[in-house]
Parts: sequence; structure tokens; C-alpha cells
Amino acid sequence: MGITGSIAAYKSAVLTRLLVKAGAEVKVVMTAAAKDFVTPLSLSTLSKNPVLTDLVEGDSWANHVMLGRWADIMLIAPLSCNTLAKMAGGSCDNLLMAVYLSATCPVVVAPAMDEDMWHHATTKNNLKKISSWGNYCIPVEKGELASGLIGDGRMAEPETIVLWLKEFFLAKLELKGKKVLITAGPTYESIDPVRFIGNHSSGKMGVAIAEEMSKRGAMVTLVLGPSAIAVGSGIKIVKVRSAEEMYKACSTIFAKTDIAVMSAAVADYTPATIVKEKIKKETGDLTITLTKTKDILKSLGAKKKKGQLLIGFALETNNEKANALKKLDSKNADLIILNSLRDEGAGFGHDTNKITIFDKQGGEHAFDIKSKKEVAVDIVNSIIQLLHA
Repeated sequence: MGITGSIAAYKSAVLTRLLVKAGAEVKVVMTAAAKDFVTPLSLSTLSKNPVLTDLVEGDSWANHVMLGRWADIMLIAPLSCNTLAKMAGGSCDNLLMAVYLSATCPVVVAPAMDEDMWHHATTKNNLKKISSWGNYCIPVEKGELASGLIGDGRMAEPETIVLWLKEFFLAKLELKGKKVLITAGPTYESIDPVRFIGNHSSGKMGVAIAEEMSKRGAMVTLVLGPSAIAVGSGIKIVKVRSAEEMYKACSTIFAKTDIAVMSAAVADYTPATIVKEKIKKETGDLTITLTKTKDILKSLGAKKKKGQLLIGFALETNNEKANALKKLDSKNADLIILNSLRDEGAGFGHDTNKITIFDKQGGEHAFDIKSKKEVAVDIVNSIIQLLHA
């Protein structure tokens, strides 16, 4: 457990006690600033282990590499704004950062800071950055802050953190060790520097699948088109804009992937030429020549090796089943997930979806309309069943 310089450090004594009581073996690493808020003596007494604060103490050296390899999980609580910035930047000027950079186990952080700091763009960017590397973040809570303000930024209560850890370790990790590639969101095909061809996809469905896969223990890489959807912790994100960029990213990642879920709404056509300057409105009509984009699902289907699973999506407006089955066969996919724009509450922009899953054995499994998070559970369950078939 790492403790940094925050008034919330006073909670670390209770947290340590709860973790030990729950059966955990706890070793504490403190920053110099943390000692201003809670004493090493208190924490060493509660953890029943010496508290480490410096890389070198007297004539002994704290082996940060072995500490980082010893733990089943590394918890930094509280995580100060300063230490967050160090994590995001790769700084290594204290023992805690040396242990973090040496850790081979999952890392989870519980931030604590005042409301304005919490909502600052730099903080948000740093959190996104460390989350994209696979770190987990326990959300802050709203309440009274050290400044006297009432707002977001309070570290989660010790009981909440212990519950999070219990759920993390007790969760069904059916996909542990599996490498998963997921695409989500739209693509934007540039016409000129200010205009593009796109679609109404929000990325909600793909992100929900990525989060459910991660929850089941998978190592998830999410190739995400232009989308404002927040992505949960523990997922590696590769941002792309165009169909060509998504194709290149998927082609690179797929070879080392066990499962690929192509849920992005990729543009089928792109302008043949991107005009370098903004196109001015003239009196006549404007004609734009479009060319076909690369078929990502089909290209991955052609490269698919034994043991790899490839899942595609079919968003249809007519002849839904026939088109889905045709896609299943022609793309060499293992599953096709059909949703129809004719179903109320399904498709782009909604928080709900209604799907039917087709497999290569002729199976057809229809589901009622549900939230996209619940739909993601159904999809992941179907993939797991296919893995063990």
C-alpha cells in the first residue's frame, strides 16, 4: 500500500487495519510528505510489517524491484495530485515511484484532492493516461473537503476500498490471460481540414464490451474512433480517427490477439482526395468522389489462425437476418451480432440495445431490449461459451 501526502492519509490507518483483518498481508510504502499526516509507527504497528519510506536507510537498501514483484496488488491510497502527475510522467524520485515502476501486479489508485484540482484538465488527462496503461481507479466521493468546500475529491472510504478489492479478487475471471482486441465508435473521413464524413455511432456498445471483458480478467486493447465516451480503468486505448488508421491499428494488434470484437461503425467509403484548404461555397454543386475503405473484419477473417475468435457486428435496416448470415460467412467470423435500426431503442446513440447473435453452427439467439451494459454481459457470455465449446 502506497500512501502519499494528503489529509486523507489519516484514513490509511483504518484501511490498513481493515485489510489485515480481512486476511491480507500488507506492506506500506510512504512518501516523505505522507509522514506529515500519519506516522510510520502507527502503520507499522497495524500492518505488522516495517514501513518503508526511503530507497536507502542507513546501510540498507529497500529492494523496490522485489517489492513490486512480491505483491498481488499495489494500492495507492490516498493518491495525491502530485504523485498522480509523477505516475503519468514516469518520474522516479522516491521509493513509492520506484516500486510502482517495478510492479508486475495490478495497480489500483484511490485519488484524494480538492474539488478544483480534481476537475482540472491536467488531472483528468493524467488519470486517462495511467488508466490507458492498465491501472485501475476507485472513484472519488463527494463530501466535505479539507478546504471547507463541499464537492468531489474525497478519497473513497476505507470500507469502500476493501469491498472493491474483495470484488476484484473474487470476480469470475473466465478470460484471465486472454488478449482481446475491440473496436468502438465511428470513423471520420476527412473532406478538407474542417469537414468530414461520419456517422452517429457513440461508441457506447463497444466500450461496454471492453469494460465487461476487462472485468472478466481479459487484457483488453480498445481501438477507439472519435468518441466522447469515458472508458473504465484497466483498458489500453488506441485512439484513431479514420478507417485507414483503424485498419492499420487492428492489423498490427490482431496477430497477438485471442479474441477480436469488431463493434466500430467503420465508414465504407472515404473521399478519394482530401482537399488541403477549406472548400469555399460556390454557386454550383459540389461533387466528391468516394473510394471504398478497407474491410477490416474481412481482412482479419482472412488472417485468422486456429484458436482465434473473430466477432463482427451487423447494423441493418432491412433483410436483417439474411444480411447478418451473409456477413458471418463472407467475413469468416465466428459470431455476428445483429441489431436493427427498426427496433425501437436500438442502434446509435441509445443507452439500450436489442441484439440477435448468429454462430457458424446455425445457432440463433435473440435477446430482449436491455441496457448496453447488460447487452455486453450477454455478448461476453456468448463468447465464453464459444471458447469452451
